[in-house]
Amino acid sequence: MNPVRNIVIVGGGTAGWMAASYLERQLAHLRPSITVVESSTIGTVGVGEATVPAIRDFFAAVGLSDAEVLRETEGTIKYGIRFDGWKEPGHRFFHPFGLYGVPARGVAFHQYWLKLRQAGDATPLAAYSLATQLAEHGRFLQPAQNPTNDLGVFDFAVHFDASRFAALLRRRAVAAGVRHVDARIDRVERDPESGHVAAVLLEDGRRIEGELWIDCSGFRSLLLGEALQVPYVDWRHWLPVDRGIAIPCCPRDAAPEPFTIAIARSAGWQWRIPLRHRIGNGHVYCSDFLDDTSAEAMLMEGLEGEPLGQPNRLRFTTGHRARFWDRNVIGLGLASGFLEPLESTSISLIQTGLERLVRFFPDAGFDPRLATAYNYQSVLEFERLRDFLLLHYWENGRSGEPFWDHMRAIVPPEGLQLKLDTWRASGEFVRREWETFQDPSWLSLYAGFDDLPDRPSPLADRFSNAELTDTFTRMRAAIAGTVAQAEPHAAFLARVAGEGEAARRATVS
Repeated sequence: MNPVRNIVIVGGGTAGWMAASYLERQLAHLRPSITVVESSTIGTVGVGEATVPAIRDFFAAVGLSDAEVLRETEGTIKYGIRFDGWKEPGHRFFHPFGLYGVPARGVAFHQYWLKLRQAGDATPLAAYSLATQLAEHGRFLQPAQNPTNDLGVFDFAVHFDASRFAALLRRRAVAAGVRHVDARIDRVERDPESGHVAAVLLEDGRRIEGELWIDCSGFRSLLLGEALQVPYVDWRHWLPVDRGIAIPCCPRDAAPEPFTIAIARSAGWQWRIPLRHRIGNGHVYCSDFLDDTSAEAMLMEGLEGEPLGQPNRLRFTTGHRARFWDRNVIGLGLASGFLEPLESTSISLIQTGLERLVRFFPDAGFDPRLATAYNYQSVLEFERLRDFLLLHYWENGRSGEPFWDHMRAIVPPEGLQLKLDTWRASGEFVRREWETFQDPSWLSLYAGFDDLPDRPSPLADRFSNAELTDTFTRMRAAIAGTVAQAEPHAAFLARVAGEGEAARRATVS
């Protein structure tokens, strides 16, 4: 055995401190030395405030509870994303974290819904989603561990202040023994024989050595991109959005909604993320169709309250490094690639990268076969997400607007085209390896854009329209009853905050 004893994480922020916290916990039996090198004089992007439900697995993995994160980060609940104006101005639909309806006799629920729709029943698919109804009514309900049927299968994620989340992880990681070095890196040293990164030289003259290096240096990609010269795979021909402006504002007096809002704009879209202490706002757009000044004005005009600070301007290229793991360096977060925040996957990709690293964790010999497997899975994950994001744009019906017309004219990647063709022909899904979003998510987009198959599956004829109508009525009633008994979102947040304050007073006393 020749275990890795010295892990160095270059860069802090969300990615760096997620890495430190996760590796400290998951590799505790190996007792490696973990060092985070970051400079407090270098800002982080820090605009990511929305997540997907998998983040709660990360909380558990590093010893955090949902309630603790909500308290420490001014967080709120997220049941999904509402898309405003993507199909056409004035139209909206919801992508929930949960299932729709209940299947029967081996036939998916949506096939029966299509059958009734063909018969004239205009009830929207959203009426059969508990997560959607909880979001629309501003309620909170803890998912059951063993729901009685699929009608009760749903999940939630959180909105949080990313800077506060990173600070929470930093405090806990340092308390657990992670070494924190606050300094700028002047130079990267590589081993002349292997080409591995051997050390970084700091501006103050100190030299930090390491065996395994985690690059969390953001868009700069100091180790993976600059030192190892791993090329970047550019996906702008599919996802040309390349600019972003973010600014928080004061919240309204109304209770925060338990969902994210993505609003279509002339050359991109705007996000709205409600936290307890602020509203997160951002405008993501394509510079080929909109200049920076106009984009910023459009964002500022739509703020609900007074801005909190100055706009944070971002430039990016959608895509990824050709290799996520090269020699003894693994890139995480923006250092490894970027997919725009349309479905809140940036933090999720950090999490899956860490899980994959622990699963393929090397010894000091760095068997290249581990890197090959890691890179294969990482690229597939990015490609599947790229296709899902592109679908949002490609399905749009905003005719006569240059950006949106351009997006509809893009030729989809082969895998996405296969999914579309199969869905339109049969109402069935093609599941591919390393999909982040599963069938219900694709269904929410297809139905949201009214892209439905010509006919339901013949298997849906196992029940008559009358039988289905009666069953569907009972499903809607069951969902309505559950929502009525759920706790108001604002009351839940107040209760969580109160429990934290009570615990603090008890500790002090």
